[in-house]
Amino acid sequence: MTDTFPLADRTVRRVGFGAMQLPGPGVMGPPRDRDEALRVLRRAVELGVDHIDTAQFYGPDVSNELIREALHPYADDLALVSKVGARRDAAGAWLPAQRPEDLRADVEANLRSLGVDHLTAVNLRRMDEGAPGAGDVPLEDQVAEMAALRDEGKIAGVGLSTVSAADLAAARAITDIVCVQNPFSLVDQKDADVLDVCAAAGIAYVPYFPLGSAFPHLPKVVDQPAVQAVAARRGVPAARVGLTWLLARADNVLLIPGTSSVAHLEENMAVADLELTDEDLAEISTVAA
Repeated sequence: MTDTFPLADRTVRRVGFGAMQLPGPGVMGPPRDRDEALRVLRRAVELGVDHIDTAQFYGPDVSNELIREALHPYADDLALVSKVGARRDAAGAWLPAQRPEDLRADVEANLRSLGVDHLTAVNLRRMDEGAPGAGDVPLEDQVAEMAALRDEGKIAGVGLSTVSAADLAAARAITDIVCVQNPFSLVDQKDADVLDVCAAAGIAYVPYFPLGSAFPHLPKVVDQPAVQAVAARRGVPAARVGLTWLLARADNVLLIPGTSSVAHLEENMAVADLELTDEDLAEISTVAA
């Protein structure tokens, strides 16, 4: 199992950090403990994190402001990745911001808030088709605008989020894609076709909901008896087994586990130290996908 993988114009460690949990409840407002949030970011870099995933709409504005306060000026090897395509209203609802001019404005907002001239990559987050206003903009127009931002030097690579295999193929017909963020976990492998396309093409694949959906009624990786049995045998938390399984699934998988706790961060980073045996993987494979 490799320790690093290419991402746009650099190579990063396969375990990074996701900033979504830094704001308050519902990804809205300030963190419960601002000092702890800043400590989390600084400790992440101390532990070797060189890939931080964020978005202007986390908070909104909160995650980027915390990252800048904690880490600016940034280390030369730190990859900052953001996403565009949505905004938040005062009640915390997720609103489509899918028009090319919206994407451009939000990339520039990320640059300003993070205090940088360019980002390693920015993911175009396609909204669900049922969301009001989400299906009004052709993917081709969106990708063309993202490619223009790359050609202007504002981003090093174009990424996609919440896309189908057909979407990925259509985007790749327009420009190079450096990463894809889609839901994928041991208990939700419906996106395996996209993951496999990315692996064959050398595109980084960044799973969200890596331990199962955040919704209470849907299955969780840590609740699976096979995962719990492997975790008990190896003397590690069940979550670590589920995350390590993802790293073993394909070399192009990059993890971005997030937290607002230093202790939880250190636990997450230990994922890179666990190597599952053939026996472990065979047992885990019994979990229904």
